[in-house]
Amino acid sequence: MKVDRLLFGAAYYDEYMPYDRLEKDMEMMVKAGMNTIRIAESTWSTWEPEEGVFDFTHLDRMLDAAEKYGISVIVGTPTYAIPSWLAKKSEDILALTHNGQNTYGPRQNMDLTSPIYRKYGERIIRKLMERVAGRKCVIGYQLDNETHPYDTCGSRAQKLFVEYMKDKFPDIKEFNHEFGLDYWSNRVDNWDNFPDIRQTINASLGAEYERFQRKIVTDFFNWQIAIVSEYKRPDQFITHNFDFCWRGHSYGMHPEVDQRESAKNMTVAGCDIYHPSQYDL
Repeated sequence: MKVDRLLFGAAYYDEYMPYDRLEKDMEMMVKAGMNTIRIAESTWSTWEPEEGVFDFTHLDRMLDAAEKYGISVIVGTPTYAIPSWLAKKSEDILALTHNGQNTYGPRQNMDLTSPIYRKYGERIIRKLMERVAGRKCVIGYQLDNETHPYDTCGSRAQKLFVEYMKDKFPDIKEFNHEFGLDYWSNRVDNWDNFPDIRQTINASLGAEYERFQRKIVTDFFNWQIAIVSEYKRPDQFITHNFDFCWRGHSYGMHPEVDQRESAKNMTVAGCDIYHPSQYDL
């Protein structure tokens, strides 16, 4: 990736505005020396308000205005906040976590391993890419948004974990030995009897499940990279905005994501840094 200038800009959401000020915002950005905006990653329900019904009016408006004012655009895949109609398609889509079954409302409430979520996620990504890949103002793509595994531990995720463990330990006796599972009768002598991971008292097994959850995120990124790469031009990049741990502000590498492994197939890795000073601006 070759960059001959500093990309300076902000996230921009024409679809959030209760009135039209797109032209004014673009003029103000240019006057402020801004040259880039990120768009589209937060509003799947705007792009697909009903199943199979697509409306890219705001997207087209932003791209047209960006090209008029010489603003570069990074387009985000809108998969981190699902529309209400999708949540109602199947209980399979919302994640089951250590705290129970997720319900619709907050963002990032889905199970990344859900085939139904992936099916509809792939469709909206492809529709979006078909719309934007050829636009001259589009310089790159952001995959999803601050992705985590969201503590997913439903039956499908746990079955995938068992397969992951079988690949790692072909000999189940070795598995029992390595994790010290004779303790408190936790021993497993048949993979079909693998217990629910949510209340394990074995810290090593719990840590291994967390490692597996990090792999879920890496696999999710690689799935999206493969789709986006079918459409993107050679001069367009692929990135992600990794976030950090949170204590009222950003403070260190997030343990739920393997950032190095996840970024291997991206053009460049990005990150979101929230500084405490922002609240006093």
